[in-house]
Amino acid sequence: MQQRYPAGGAATEFQGLELEGTDTMSHVHRSAGSWHKLWVLVATALLVVACTADAPPPAPPPEIGVVQVVQRDTKIMQDFVGQTRGSTDIPIRARVEGFLESREFFEGRAVEKGQLLYTIDPLPFRAKVLEAEGRLAQAQTMLAKSRADLARIKPLAEMKAVSQQDLDASVAERDAALGAVQAAEARLKLTNIELSYTEIHSPIDGFIGISAAEVGEFVGAPPNPVVLNYVSLTDPIRVRFSINEREFLRLNRAVAKRRAAGEKPVAHGTSELRVELLLADGSTYSHVGKIVAYDAAINPQTGTFTMEADFANPDEILIAGQFARARIPIDTRLDALLIPQRTVSELQGHFRVFVVADDGTVEIRAVELGPQVGRMVLVESGLKAAERVAIEGLLSLKDGATVQPRLVDFDDPASTSDAQD
Repeated sequence: MQQRYPAGGAATEFQGLELEGTDTMSHVHRSAGSWHKLWVLVATALLVVACTADAPPPAPPPEIGVVQVVQRDTKIMQDFVGQTRGSTDIPIRARVEGFLESREFFEGRAVEKGQLLYTIDPLPFRAKVLEAEGRLAQAQTMLAKSRADLARIKPLAEMKAVSQQDLDASVAERDAALGAVQAAEARLKLTNIELSYTEIHSPIDGFIGISAAEVGEFVGAPPNPVVLNYVSLTDPIRVRFSINEREFLRLNRAVAKRRAAGEKPVAHGTSELRVELLLADGSTYSHVGKIVAYDAAINPQTGTFTMEADFANPDEILIAGQFARARIPIDTRLDALLIPQRTVSELQGHFRVFVVADDGTVEIRAVELGPQVGRMVLVESGLKAAERVAIEGLLSLKDGATVQPRLVDFDDPASTSDAQD
């Protein structure tokens, strides 16, 4: 049975429910849209705030250490490779042949003048002395006989009892016997000298080295040892070095300037030069030396000129045979400009430095360098006194860059007066 609903009945209620649900959904959609708009507004506000906030300050220029160009009077020094030797080196020779009988010293120790060093077997030489003494006695006997014969025949010759020929023969026999005695005396003296050579003494005070022969070896004749050892006087110690012809001319010109300044001339027309010694470990020897010997001429085979300098060696720090460098002043530069070697960079054979202005601007500048001066270098051109050059961060610097200069106190004591060429 079909059920009917009155107007405004169930259908109306259904429609009302439908409309009510539609309003609820619309409300939900409206709420979601509102939240979306709110978030957009918040994000926009934050973006505006972020964009309108003050930007952070730019990073400051990097801090770079700089040094000032130093200006001072500087001596130019020249280095020459040399080798130490005793101021007196005496070879100890075996002057006679024989078997080495004893060694009377400690190798490598100090010895005194006259000290016994070696003995060679003396027996053969004593026998030679005895033989020479016997020959001398024989000659002396013959001389005595000839003198007696002459004494007897001379009065007879005056009385014409014997011929003049007999007298002359007696005189000749006397003279021959006298000559034989003199020869025997010389032979005896020589054998005594040879006997004395069997004892070998030190000719000087000094240090003796390692022996070239052991006890029991035959010495004195090649191929056996002849030079048994060396005794060296090492206080003062001597350094021998050679310079080439160009350096010789340069040194002589410097010496001429010294003579003109009134310095005392010494051998070969040169002036006495102050010489420093640089040892193998890089240190400078504490005593200053002076040149004491020169060669007579430049060696035509090597083109070098040999010189020698003596140095006091009271503590025996130096021994013969060490390699060292003799440093000699050859010139003086007045108001020379100096910078640390660390400030210089090289590019394709050209030297440059980074000059830092007062406002911190960096300028790359080419420089011409002179001799080394300890840890510094002499500047021939390209810089002025009191200018500042970078000593740190050279790899990161560019021309025109801006930095904060920080003055670094850099000074090499070795450069205060001396420069190395």
